[in-house]
Amino acid sequence: MAERKRIAIAVLGLGGQGGGVLADWIVQLGKRSGHVAQGTSVPGVAQRTGATIYYVEMIPDSGPAAPVLALTPVPGDVDVVVASELMEAGRAILRGFVTDRTELIGSTHRVYAITEKAAMADGRASAERIVAAAQKRAKRFIGFDMDAVAERTGSVISSVMFGALAGSGALPFSRTAFEEAIRAGGKAVEANLRGFAAGFDAAQGKDEPKAEQSPIAAPTTEGGRALAARVDASLPSQAQFFALEGVRRLMDYQDAAYAGLYLDRLDGLKGSPELLAETARHLALWMSYEDTIRVADLKVRASRFARVRGEVRAKDDQIVQLTEYMHPRLEEICETLPAGIGRHILSSKRWSRWLKPLFAKGRHVETTSLRWFLALSLLAGWRRWRRGTLRYRIEQARIEDWLALIRAAEPEAAIELARCQRLIKGYGETFARGLGNYQRIVARYRAGGLDAAGLRHLHEAALADEEGMALEEALAPRAGKPGG
Repeated sequence: MAERKRIAIAVLGLGGQGGGVLADWIVQLGKRSGHVAQGTSVPGVAQRTGATIYYVEMIPDSGPAAPVLALTPVPGDVDVVVASELMEAGRAILRGFVTDRTELIGSTHRVYAITEKAAMADGRASAERIVAAAQKRAKRFIGFDMDAVAERTGSVISSVMFGALAGSGALPFSRTAFEEAIRAGGKAVEANLRGFAAGFDAAQGKDEPKAEQSPIAAPTTEGGRALAARVDASLPSQAQFFALEGVRRLMDYQDAAYAGLYLDRLDGLKGSPELLAETARHLALWMSYEDTIRVADLKVRASRFARVRGEVRAKDDQIVQLTEYMHPRLEEICETLPAGIGRHILSSKRWSRWLKPLFAKGRHVETTSLRWFLALSLLAGWRRWRRGTLRYRIEQARIEDWLALIRAAEPEAAIELARCQRLIKGYGETFARGLGNYQRIVARYRAGGLDAAGLRHLHEAALADEEGMALEEALAPRAGKPGG
């Protein structure tokens, strides 16, 4: 059988990761090395930031007769697949591009899809299953965190991918030829060569320098140190990590007195270390509920703007405009007001009928504009009066009711009740939906006949789908046995 001379390469990347630049480098590599090479791209739809397949096909130049090269990859006929993210490697496997003839080179980091982030429970796809499939299906799988390498070398992921392709030995070209293709591109040559070199070494199994794990930061204020000492003295070791993180979170959310209330509530809870650990974790999350004040605070933090600039690799002289989509409902607005005023508006049909249309639609908010930055900063500053808001009064009552249920329950059921707080997260409709599911489960528990296993079953059903159909089915009476 004649040796195959044609080389088929598929590059699967996300928008903004330089997949087009990588494909151009590969085309130039082939042409400069005496091959006829052609590159095409097929944009994807609605996947994270927009996935695209770049396809390069090349064959040694054998004379005046021009070969006919394909425009898209064909399942079962791809020699090399390069994926810029782990899920893209999985997508290549599902589409049949990866077979026992394919060298699969992929980054092992994740860029989570909206459906993964918005899931009621942990909606992340299994990275372990994708890696296992890659190792099983491909002729060879070379995988490492290319995004981290790009960050460490001050380059971009496309140059690291190009280096990994060179280091794999999958193409019949020298390292020098790869580097010359980068130089010929003429863009950020030094940075790209750094990324290339690091990718080359990683593909050849050379040890990457391990990032040092940052120690847990000690509290810097007198109040913070006093609270940390209290955690150490009053709680079992299993609960201390969550409690300390809870203290930090609530001091950032409100103040030291609010973090002290958190520890007071934990002190009033007697039970096993497991129960205290679960409650410490979920109580901190509930007490830092996401109201409009918290959302505004997080949107205008300097650290957030710096993070966004870093993610898009903006230079010092470049302007970055940041636009958010926000849709506060009338309920969220009223709950931010002083309790008496907010309750009066919500209970008044006339006020509600007049005000609701003003908040019927979401709006795009440019947080980098002076007008919206000042507006959100003023709202964030309202946190000093948060204790007087309607939402604060409502949430503290809900939290006390939840803690009372936990204190009165049998040990195993108490742990499941603590974990039910997972249903309550986010804000707006997401919060309302989760709270509704939680309240339905608690109502069934109070009706009697529901043990720890029954609570766990209802909890898992509530996390199964956003529409609540699984929970509806689980709550349906069955042969006189409430709650299943």
